Amino acid sequence: MGGIDIVTLIIIGANVLISFKGFNDGTFFERYKFAIGAINSGQKERMLTSGFLHVDISHLLFNMVTLYFFADVVVRGFGEPKFLIIYFVSLLAGSLLALFFHKDEPYYSAVGASGAVTGILYSAILLRPDMTLMLYFAIPIPAYVLGIGYLLYSIYGMKKRLGNIGHTAHFGGAIGGYAATLLFNPDLVFTSTLMVILLAIPIIILFVMEKMGKI
Repeated sequence: MGGIDIVTLIIIGANVLISFKGFNDGTFFERYKFAIGAINSGQKERMLTSGFLHVDISHLLFNMVTLYFFADVVVRGFGEPKFLIIYFVSLLAGSLLALFFHKDEPYYSAVGASGAVTGILYSAILLRPDMTLMLYFAIPIPAYVLGIGYLLYSIYGMKKRLGNIGHTAHFGGAIGGYAATLLFNPDLVFTSTLMVILLAIPIIILFVMEKMGKI
């Protein structure tokens, strides 16, 4: 964990270049951000392009640093082509889930690579369930605890509409990364059964709450 491959560098570079273009060109930003009204009017490309735009430098930095720390695990586990597939499946899954939950909110909009990055995070946890992170650079915490906790917080954020954050896209990205990783390595169901079940819990909770009209 913590290495960087050329394909990761390219993705980070694309995010930086396109985000800075958006920082300096409001028309460009508005044209390519995720916007329900525009997507429903036919501009489906926004579901992809919005994943390369960010609100500000701190938003961009957070996503790219997170990607940096976890991308290498996925690249080493699957190789560059499958890493790219997982990244873009996660990005689009985040946009699709946001579209599903906000389809009747024409003014809803969002930007950021968070969905794709969360998918890579979830994939890395499945591949390396023994990973440990240092919370505040001092407190060791299992990576799966972070992943599960993050999604549970995302459910809370979706329910309470907390802040100007695309909680739905984060969640959709995690689902995309989870599904794609199991598709590419179905043996994980048998070799990491507990982790597969644990990471599925927040996903099940979300859809049960949606069916019950609680979110």
